[in-house]
Amino acid sequence: MCMSELDLLDRVVEITLRYNMFANGSRVGVAVSGGADSVCLLHVLRELAPRWNLHLVVLHLNHQLRGEESDADARFVRNLAESLGLPYRERSVDAARVSAETGDNLEQAARRLRSRFFQDCRKELGLDRIATGHTLSDQAETVLFRLLRGSGPTGLAGIRPITLDGLARPLLRVDRSDVERYLQDRGQPWREDRTNVDRTFVRNRIRHDLLPALTRDYNPNLASALARMAELAQEDEEYWTAELARLGPKVLRRRGPLVLFRCSDLPESRAVSKRLLRLAIETVRGDLRQIELAHVEQLLALARQPEGAGRLMIPGVDAFRSFDWIRLAPPGFDAGRPRDYEAPLTVPGKVVIPGGSVVLEVLPAGPERTRNTHEIPATGKGFEQSQGFWDYNEKQETDLDWDRVAGPLTLRNWRPGDQYRPQGRSGREKVKTLFQEAKIPLWDRRHWPVIVAGDRIVWVRQFGPDDEFAATLSTRSLLRVRFLPDPQ
Repeated sequence: MCMSELDLLDRVVEITLRYNMFANGSRVGVAVSGGADSVCLLHVLRELAPRWNLHLVVLHLNHQLRGEESDADARFVRNLAESLGLPYRERSVDAARVSAETGDNLEQAARRLRSRFFQDCRKELGLDRIATGHTLSDQAETVLFRLLRGSGPTGLAGIRPITLDGLARPLLRVDRSDVERYLQDRGQPWREDRTNVDRTFVRNRIRHDLLPALTRDYNPNLASALARMAELAQEDEEYWTAELARLGPKVLRRRGPLVLFRCSDLPESRAVSKRLLRLAIETVRGDLRQIELAHVEQLLALARQPEGAGRLMIPGVDAFRSFDWIRLAPPGFDAGRPRDYEAPLTVPGKVVIPGGSVVLEVLPAGPERTRNTHEIPATGKGFEQSQGFWDYNEKQETDLDWDRVAGPLTLRNWRPGDQYRPQGRSGREKVKTLFQEAKIPLWDRRHWPVIVAGDRIVWVRQFGPDDEFAATLSTRSLLRVRFLPDPQ
């Protein structure tokens, strides 16, 4: 049974107030394709606008996918806006060409183009919200579609009433049949998109075949039941959002485009760990499209395996494990970085170390002694006890005996075969052996800084100075080596 016009408006008011979609005096862009849902949305918001003092702008994106039909849709929406006395903004894009150029499928390309159009309109027109015409029917179809694909709780949350990027869905509790009834009662026509009945698309088969069959044979209120499931899942997601905001900074460490975490820091709960891993993946990628539950499970298995090395490629993410650490990086991250570096060190002077936003500084120092509190001895637990080489927020320093350092100094990265005698050791050690003892992850070794004088290693990051060049109580002239965050 279709609801009355008054009931439809009441449902829109209810969801609008519950989610605080529109503040009083808001400027709202109304996305209108010309279809029944968006045309209904425009009429409803125009009728309710005086209640909240809303200022409406009609927005239309022409994807150019159906030739003259697409152009006719644009003319229809333009004329509708004009008849209602509302400002109008239109953009025309070639979605098919963009899809071919980017490699995205057509649906993904169109979604990205719409998102860009909406955000440009928000910025250019000073809009507070963009309202879209998603209905309860869309919600039911989305939840069923994701259920069939094997989505987890996050996917079953379906279409959100409001989003962080300013979208609002006032019709989300209104069935599509009630939308059409509302327009018919008003004598308001709309445009039909013939692609909406093309059975080659899975969503259309769900809309026109599967959902009606399930409704007829199993549950006459199935659409409402699926929408209710989405609301419950959304409530759970709100809890997890707050929980991840609390746990994320304790477990995940972001370094530019990278996310790193210690496997032993993941909670015992598989549910919590998988949520954290999804957050890590999303941080590196920027979204979770094409990321399925199986990908998260594979990453969790990599983290749960006994300590060692391993590598996993999932869409848009290179997961690399070394000892107790996992690094998530964009694919090809290492290939895009220079292999070796070398730079002269003047005294005093500073050098920005490639591969990290950190400066190495050398300068003469006074007679006071430093305890070298940030130099971790190579005891086999050094890296685990430290913040890690890639934690550049902490200043670190050590002192050398300048009188013993002969010749100009050079800063370079570690090279295979490097060896020296760390302070306090009885003999020379390969730096690679020190890496193993201190459990330095493989990805950090590539750019690990070393100071040399000629062919002699004077100092190695974290393992300190060569015993011959280390400052002692009898040292008369100190040369201080310190790290500090790059001001750039």
